[in-house]
Amino acid sequence: MRAAVVRAFGGPEAVEVVETAVPEPGARQIRIKVAGAALNPVDLGVRGGFFGGDKELGLGWDVAGTVDAVGADAPWSVGDQVVALYHGLTKDLGTHAEYVVVDADAVAEAPVTVDAIHAATLPLNALTAVQALDILELTEGQSLLVAGAAGAVGGFAVQLAARRGVSVTGLAREGDEEFVRSLGAAEFTTAPRAGGYDAVLDTAVLGEAALEWVRDGGAYVGVRPGAHPGSVRGARTASVSVAADGAQLAELVGLVDEGVLTLRVAETYALDAVAEAHARLEKGGVRGRLVLVP
Repeated sequence: MRAAVVRAFGGPEAVEVVETAVPEPGARQIRIKVAGAALNPVDLGVRGGFFGGDKELGLGWDVAGTVDAVGADAPWSVGDQVVALYHGLTKDLGTHAEYVVVDADAVAEAPVTVDAIHAATLPLNALTAVQALDILELTEGQSLLVAGAAGAVGGFAVQLAARRGVSVTGLAREGDEEFVRSLGAAEFTTAPRAGGYDAVLDTAVLGEAALEWVRDGGAYVGVRPGAHPGSVRGARTASVSVAADGAQLAELVGLVDEGVLTLRVAETYALDAVAEAHARLEKGGVRGRLVLVP
């Protein structure tokens, strides 16, 4: 099968599509024939050597597709339409491939209201958003500033927080106001108030600058694991390290089918054009996810 890998760190040209053996599922694993796999900023980080690694590295975390092989004791059947998060910064093969093997408990049934291309944008970004909100532990009526509210994680966070009864303010570019409000943000800003919010979810990776917008004793969560700023003014600070969780992913799928969560595809690329997709994402300004189609 074909798979996208990195053998030497560098720019988009460092991504290669190679021929490799089709992986076989072990106990409590399944193999998915990939229909769509989103490209995320973490893939650019792996490609550039941000996370290290000294071997050939596979790329891709998100997958939507069809189960085509099942290991022992895996509660799935060949032909099931599924989505999954394949977690791991330094893995031999990722989801940017024709087939991928994942743990059965990282899998959920695919949404029935969208196609596989859109479904492929859900796992990593939505799980990151909901797990970050769980860390913040906000209650109904409290205020949350989402920095990067028009982005993939930020957009999900706005929708999920608003559904919990949190008063959400979205921070994004002026041209994104209509979209961010359509997600359920009560307010929109390009210049947040210092100390004006019970919590900040920093999906834009602003760091200490974003911490200044948290009230005394409030909370801050970032999306780059271990890179959150230290506490100031009694504010609790943390970062989310996303975990694969099939049960939680199934809940998010349900919200897609209920129309609560919006899935956005900016553009699709053939697997052989993966380097081109990397270059496009690196350029910035993408609204929605780029999705690879093997």
